[in-house]
Amino acid sequence: MQRVTFVVLPGVDLLDLAGPVEVFHAANPLGGDYHVRIAGPQPAVRARQGVALAELEPLPDGVGAGDLVVVPGMSMESAHQAPASVHAWLRGAHDAGAHVCSVCVGAFVLADAGLLHGRQCTTHWSCIAGLRERHPDARVLDNRLFVDDGRITTSAGIASGIDMALSMVERRHGPLVAAAVARELVVYLRRDGAHQQQSVYLDYRTHLHPGIHRVQDWLVAHPAQKTTLEALGRMAFMSPRHLTRTFRQATGISIKEFTTRLRLELARNLLNDPALTIEAVAARCGFDTPRQLRRVWKEAFGTTPGAARAEVAAG
Repeated sequence: MQRVTFVVLPGVDLLDLAGPVEVFHAANPLGGDYHVRIAGPQPAVRARQGVALAELEPLPDGVGAGDLVVVPGMSMESAHQAPASVHAWLRGAHDAGAHVCSVCVGAFVLADAGLLHGRQCTTHWSCIAGLRERHPDARVLDNRLFVDDGRITTSAGIASGIDMALSMVERRHGPLVAAAVARELVVYLRRDGAHQQQSVYLDYRTHLHPGIHRVQDWLVAHPAQKTTLEALGRMAFMSPRHLTRTFRQATGISIKEFTTRLRLELARNLLNDPALTIEAVAARCGFDTPRQLRRVWKEAFGTTPGAARAEVAAG
């Protein structure tokens, strides 16, 4: 069970708080394991939108390794007036091994606590210049949904707090759970623009078509199993022709291309196991022969599975 503590200060922005909270709450029945606490230095605050929030827990003792701490955005005045006790608590949590995050203006609280010194970070686009001016020692980036730097993550605010929370779910439970949470919340899965490691499990999920999601889920769960367009069409309640057209419209690629990329992703993971031969990897991934795996791999990556395995072993 991962403990997630939201540090709520006066003037908190409701969506900055509620969006990430809902991500972790929705993740639990879908494979997550989160215990969410809503805490603050005082038991009741009024949100920037005028809503009163009461019965907040005190900032907990014993926050440490494996825990997640999130500082939602708030009014700039509140951020600058955050008490020294909150700064000290955040420093202590980070020093003890917790991963500390912020949404929007929450980055100013992290910076005032000394946690952004020399780190890459971001905040809401309208506050970028202010953060740079107030904390020239921080490496403030613009045009980013969220930025990871060690055990510090900062996000641009508002809806990007949801993106950041989904990335935390993906990191802990994998892309399929993150994709399921995004579907439950009816939001797109937006990975940060600077993300270098693409994943077929996520990159073709930025649509809201339930029938295509069902087909994708089945293909992910059965990468080596042969099927037909008719069988997939029954899952989506479509004719084969309508499924073919709708799948491409929703994902940007064909069903065949998606299946091939799934198998290549699985092969890339299996190649890390030195006990598996290329023949065994090909069979597990649904390729008819090792030769077919080598051909498809060469077309996709410009090298061979054997060369890729040797590179991983050497590095």
